[in-house]
Amino acid sequence: MKVQVEELSPVEKKLSIEVDSVRVADELTRAYTAIGKQVRLPGFRQGKVPRRILEQRFRQQVEDDVIQRVVQSAYVEAVTQHNVEPVSQPQVTNSGLKPGAPFTFEARVEVKPKVEAKDYKELPLKKTETAVTDDQVNEQLEKMRQSASRLEPVTDRDVARSGDFATVDYEATIDGKPFTGDKAEGVTAEITPGELVESNIAALEGVKVGDTKEIDYAFPQDYRVEEVKGKTAHFKLHLKGLKTKIVPELNDDFAKEAGAENAEDLRKKVRANLEATQKSKAETEEREALIKALVERNPFEVPKAMVERAIDSMLEGALRQMQRSGLDVRNLGLDFMRLRDEMRERAVQEVKGTLLFEAIAEKEAIQAGDADIDKKIEELAAESGQPVANIRKYFTRPDDRLGLSLRLREEKTIEFLKAQAKYS
Repeated sequence: MKVQVEELSPVEKKLSIEVDSVRVADELTRAYTAIGKQVRLPGFRQGKVPRRILEQRFRQQVEDDVIQRVVQSAYVEAVTQHNVEPVSQPQVTNSGLKPGAPFTFEARVEVKPKVEAKDYKELPLKKTETAVTDDQVNEQLEKMRQSASRLEPVTDRDVARSGDFATVDYEATIDGKPFTGDKAEGVTAEITPGELVESNIAALEGVKVGDTKEIDYAFPQDYRVEEVKGKTAHFKLHLKGLKTKIVPELNDDFAKEAGAENAEDLRKKVRANLEATQKSKAETEEREALIKALVERNPFEVPKAMVERAIDSMLEGALRQMQRSGLDVRNLGLDFMRLRDEMRERAVQEVKGTLLFEAIAEKEAIQAGDADIDKKIEELAAESGQPVANIRKYFTRPDDRLGLSLRLREEKTIEFLKAQAKYS
């Protein structure tokens, strides 16, 4: 087999491959033998149909199949022998099979670029504050209390006060005409200053249960419903009932419901969670800052296929996050093409950053061995509260273990760069 490799660009190569005629003839013979054992033709016993008859009936089918097999095997041999690192499927062209002649084809393929990282020491980096204050802990505890609150009917009065939650029926018109969503029953709104579209109606303060209050409301200019945005509607609000919010006290009972032993234990857990979040945020910001500085100092081209895969990964992550938040992505009307375009620039940076981290790791001989992997598995087990053996099951396959190893090598590389960085 003859192979000629031509570099079309730093991220694309063309392989011109010639497969000798003997190899092609052998493949043809195997193909006709296989099909001869399967077909039944009048006048011939099964398996005894002459090849010339098979060629007359099945030439195109057999040659297409042989070309596919020869291209696949020869391409794999060629990229292996010539150390080509494809990152996309090849675009193959050929002129077909010719009797007694070698088979030739060309394969254009995107390849992983060779990156030589330079000037990566003393990168500019800002110190990120990760300490958690008492005020932040108190704020998170208050959010937890508010989330656990409940609404109970007001029984000792029938006049609305600020802070109450009202149950209302409403009808509305714009210029005396109805519009989409112009009426509803049993809606809950808070009696507090704010936007009516966010269920805040301060005008109900002082209104008696059973009475009606009429108000005019101008929909925001950026409101999501085109029909009404920027327009003023006249609302008739009928107050049906009042409820008050009951917020639980921050005591041991509340703490136990939140999964802690007591109030002090809950406070410690909240602080630990906030510290972990702050640390993760700081690490993300530092990684992005390092990538930005590295890319500025090391410009190079990246293959489209790697960028598209990075966008796929980012989009899948975003969708998973939406689902974890309780959103049904099928009902959001997402424009995936627009989302991909918006993610493209960040994906390019991510691909470049990953390649630069790899180049620096190779240059500085940074590795992640079995001991590093085992330590990380123990850390993951501790974080998740699961036995080490359970976590280890996720990394039994060589590919999974390699993926974790590469992730740890990148983490080590980032720590190396941070130790060499110039902080401000």
